[in-house]
Amino acid sequence: MTFGILALIIVAGLVGPLLSGIRRLSLPLVVGEIFAGIALGTSGFKLINTGDPTLSFLSDVGFAMLMFLVGTHLPLRDPNLRKALRTSLIATGLSFALAIPAGFLLAHFTGIAAPIFILLLANSSAAVAMPIVHERKLGGATVLFTTTWIAAADTLTIVALPLAMSTGKTVTVAIGASIVTGAAGMFFFALKLFRSSGVGDHLRQLSKERHWALDLRMSLAILFILGTLAVKFGTSVLVAGFAAGAIVSLVGEPRRFTKQLIGIAEGFFVPLFFVVLGAKINVIALVKSPAMWMLTGLIVGSNVVVHVIVARLVKLPLSSGLVAAAELGLPAAVVSIGLATGLLQSGQAAAIIAASMLSLIACSIGAAVLSKNPANVEPDKHDKDDKPGPGQIDHKSRINED
Repeated sequence: MTFGILALIIVAGLVGPLLSGIRRLSLPLVVGEIFAGIALGTSGFKLINTGDPTLSFLSDVGFAMLMFLVGTHLPLRDPNLRKALRTSLIATGLSFALAIPAGFLLAHFTGIAAPIFILLLANSSAAVAMPIVHERKLGGATVLFTTTWIAAADTLTIVALPLAMSTGKTVTVAIGASIVTGAAGMFFFALKLFRSSGVGDHLRQLSKERHWALDLRMSLAILFILGTLAVKFGTSVLVAGFAAGAIVSLVGEPRRFTKQLIGIAEGFFVPLFFVVLGAKINVIALVKSPAMWMLTGLIVGSNVVVHVIVARLVKLPLSSGLVAAAELGLPAAVVSIGLATGLLQSGQAAAIIAASMLSLIACSIGAAVLSKNPANVEPDKHDKDDKPGPGQIDHKSRINED
């Protein structure tokens, strides 16, 4: 690992904003970053050595930061959450009920483990859907039910993923996940206690005035302590990142924290993760294999069908199902863990990533349809407060920055 390779990866990451900035394309940032990694890695010029231990570690940090961002998107402090919770849990249960037979059917034809398909088909991405909902200023009962369903499905599938890909170490992974979750709970109460104390209030006010980024420092400390526990006790850093993000969502952070987090995560670690992920993928195997193209189509089609059916069963519009079909964090985690453990071949990983890219298109179409109904669009509000609304972390991450 050298400064030259690091510079190359960072420059490659700029392809994301460049493509995303083309209005006619309106591509998510992650598409350009993965494509750049593909061009420089295994399928392209082979300039990035994905086996370098330093680069692998930085990529793992980027993965943890991505899961951290996913966790912060959960609307855990939204006062309307209880109203939609029952419907969202029913929708999530129905998603799994439909994903289980579909997952076993896909596993039969592809040879990939059924639990992977089940989670891919039941998953929804809060990291994708929440920024799109925010950008289009969507609101109302339909949108509330949809986003709560997405958050519930995202949470359950991400929590279950380490167990589904444990490669025979299910008990060890479960114990490790429990330890990390328990530690996260203690950090949550400690953080709440610090916030309510006079010392905490004084230090946070000084941090605001003197630009110490105290909230960010504390959140990163929690993230990396949980990451240390995850590695030590044999579970995935996915659990650590997601748990740390959930703590932030529960506690609530000021807008300046969001800007700082986007700076360090979206400006460096997360693009690095996606570039390196792209470098690991063998796109040639996807392009040359009709079976891999078929796998991509089966994943996308099954994903959309499952979510659209669930939407109708809980009396939501078809467009809600399209929004809920979006996937990002979980497929990236599946591919990252699958390639590292040998559960996935490079061509299969490429098919899963391609399917997740297509799911983003479905989400955008669904959001556009929802926005045509005035009942689903919130009136303009001018909020000058430093803190976001309850449960809102004002990210535009992974979709269109700035």
